[in-house]
Amino acid sequence: MSVVVRFAPSPTGFLHIGSARTALFNWLFARHHGGSFRLRIEDTDRARSTSEAVSAIIDGLDWLGLPWDGEIVYQSARAARHAEIALQLLAAGRAYNCYCTPAELEAMREKARAERRSVRYDGTWRDRDPTEAPPGIPPVIRLRARQEGSTTVRDRVQGEVMVANSELDDLIILRADGTPTYNLSVVVDDHDMEVTHVIRGDDHLNNTFRQTQIYRALDWSVPEFAHVPLIHGRDGTKMSKRHGAVGIDAYRDLGYLPEALRNYLLRLGWSHGDEEIISTDQAIAWFDLDAVGRAPARFDFAKLDNLNGYYIRLAEDNRLSDLVARRLEEMLGQPLSEEHRARLLRAMPELKLRPKTLAELATNALFLVKPRPIRPDEKAARLLTSEARRLLAGLLQKLDCIAWQADTLEKCIREFAGENGAKLASVAQPLRAALTGSLASPGIFQVMEVLGREETRGRIADAADVARQPDARIC
Repeated sequence: MSVVVRFAPSPTGFLHIGSARTALFNWLFARHHGGSFRLRIEDTDRARSTSEAVSAIIDGLDWLGLPWDGEIVYQSARAARHAEIALQLLAAGRAYNCYCTPAELEAMREKARAERRSVRYDGTWRDRDPTEAPPGIPPVIRLRARQEGSTTVRDRVQGEVMVANSELDDLIILRADGTPTYNLSVVVDDHDMEVTHVIRGDDHLNNTFRQTQIYRALDWSVPEFAHVPLIHGRDGTKMSKRHGAVGIDAYRDLGYLPEALRNYLLRLGWSHGDEEIISTDQAIAWFDLDAVGRAPARFDFAKLDNLNGYYIRLAEDNRLSDLVARRLEEMLGQPLSEEHRARLLRAMPELKLRPKTLAELATNALFLVKPRPIRPDEKAARLLTSEARRLLAGLLQKLDCIAWQADTLEKCIREFAGENGAKLASVAQPLRAALTGSLASPGIFQVMEVLGREETRGRIADAADVARQPDARIC
């Protein structure tokens, strides 16, 4: 039997971080077993489903690197098929028409609440003769659910879970207007898509009992289920906006790399010994449902940041430069020149060593592309004293006739400091303020090499408040 799994989100908003983990687990399970990973958009709630949300789901999966197999299935396009199955159950006597009015249903609910019972349909029309139906009341179709015994689900994560059938009422499978309900649609779609394993959040566990009854009423094979615990915030409550970003698009905007987020989500509720850094190839080779835990996982942004920093250091410089360039263009409100892009690429080996996110990396790289004159921040400005500006002006002359390489520049500046009876820091720190506008940057000699001769001399001249010196040729 070939494994077939599906990711079936409802397009009513962004792709939630918990849903992204569900998609990841499904994708890895399919790839591990050489099976298929299908995407189904459950858009039957037409009032809340939007094309923007569908795009957000597709874009989110694309960005995460979770390609699906085959065409996307849109549940709304299959409503006729769902209704056909409801009528088939009705004809077989495994479902029945219910003519209860809204007022009767509300009275039923009120009575149950007054008697402190669970609010369930009481089976009023289960065995009544349809000829007794009141005129003008369009019926709904209800499943003739089993009333005796229990329904058991052997869950791949939760273990054996059972509910007494007396706790499950005859659920509606087709509304009075002819539209199918969620539980029927899911069963029909999973059957028709030949889904073998349903991997989803444990908030769907109650639906599973009802869906199992529908499978059995249809004499269809029941897929294997695996209900994964939800993701919680650090305080132990369900992950929500108050814990931070919850949509995949927000993590992308915050500057996380997809491979880092995949690695982090994989470790939320699944383990492989003490491994923390797990490549995609390793994840595919190792992933299976037996290592998924039953307890909710807690989201920890500090751990994600550290993991993302690792993947930033591992990433190719060309790729990082392109990603950071887009952020810099948004920050500046204009495109980067080819020289700016080349400068960014030259600086990337040093720039990527410390940041935890692309947003932080872009902020640290901003000095490379800022227009002159560079405006120093408050701390940097305090270093540009009259004495510091005098030294910078003298340094311009010293830089006239040297090879423009970091080691040569360092030697030159050390000599200049000694010649002026100053410590290296007394020259290097004002120089850093002049070139970057801050006191934090990659090594100042590497910064000078990356900026190039002309830009470096121009920024020093701006900070020293001296007339621009003509560029010297290398001796």
